[in-house]
Amino acid sequence: MTRNRDAALRTAGVLCAAVALTGLTAAPPERPGRLVYVANLHADTVSVVDTRSGTVVDGVPVGDGPDSVALGPDGSRLYVTNSAADTVSVVDTRTRTVVETVGVGHEPSRVTVSPDNRNVYVANVGAGTVSVINTRTLAVTDTIAVGDAPLGLAVTPDGRTLYVATAGADSVSVVNTDSGTVTGAVPVGSGPTALALAPDGRHLYVSNLTSDDVSVVDTRARTETDRIPVGDQPAGIGVLPDGSRVYVADVGSDDVSVISTLSRTVTDTIAVGDGPNGLAVGPDGCSVHVSNFDSDTLSVIDTRTTGSHTIPVGDGPTGVAG
Repeated sequence: MTRNRDAALRTAGVLCAAVALTGLTAAPPERPGRLVYVANLHADTVSVVDTRSGTVVDGVPVGDGPDSVALGPDGSRLYVTNSAADTVSVVDTRTRTVVETVGVGHEPSRVTVSPDNRNVYVANVGAGTVSVINTRTLAVTDTIAVGDAPLGLAVTPDGRTLYVATAGADSVSVVNTDSGTVTGAVPVGSGPTALALAPDGRHLYVSNLTSDDVSVVDTRARTETDRIPVGDQPAGIGVLPDGSRVYVADVGSDDVSVISTLSRTVTDTIAVGDGPNGLAVGPDGCSVHVSNFDSDTLSVIDTRTTGSHTIPVGDGPTGVAG
């Protein structure tokens, strides 16, 4: 273990312990475990996982080919892209039922929600567009042409800029959300797939599936400032809430690369299940959740110790939120 990695883990342990103590003080003893939602592409369901008990507590039927999931900021709704049905299922997380199905573009893949909970953005990989759904009316209010094969999405903290990974163009499109127009494109690595924005919005991290690296984009200058080699076929990506580390699911090497944002190097590699694909960082930064497509499991990584355990989910798990 390197000195930098040891210090980072000690810091993470202190922060997570502080969060845990705060939660114990504020919450009643009967509070349920925190829930994670996993889209199961081949089962047409979303697994609801209690990560404290390590069990699937429910399965929500959705549309055909669910690929990605996103929670609204208040946690009351879950949005699910149904890639084979060209729709988005809107799930009430309290009743765990679909309350609306919204038609979008061809082959919707990724989805995200604006920080102010006003809009849902859906990348339609087969149409080269992003659909904008109003969360109040649950109607599509705009369709934005963004480029070839859009996948990963990220919205700035102020909600005014949307970044879209356009895998077919090896770039990230920059969208002004007020006008609904593309205002620029940043060249990155080959096959950009997923995006993660630093908490302060200054840097964007891009997993490049076919060049086996992660691009670091300066969002102010709109330029790629670094490219970090990782594992084989990097896909899902996430940043800790304190901005210190980036986690990347490597589909082809069955592991997760851990990047220090200070040194911009891989400081650790964590073995997970077969075909790790989707990745979500827990809101407290104490855990990272990784869907393993080929082993039908969810890996839960403890960011304090880098230890992990797996939970069986549905058939062909892809997107993760929680």
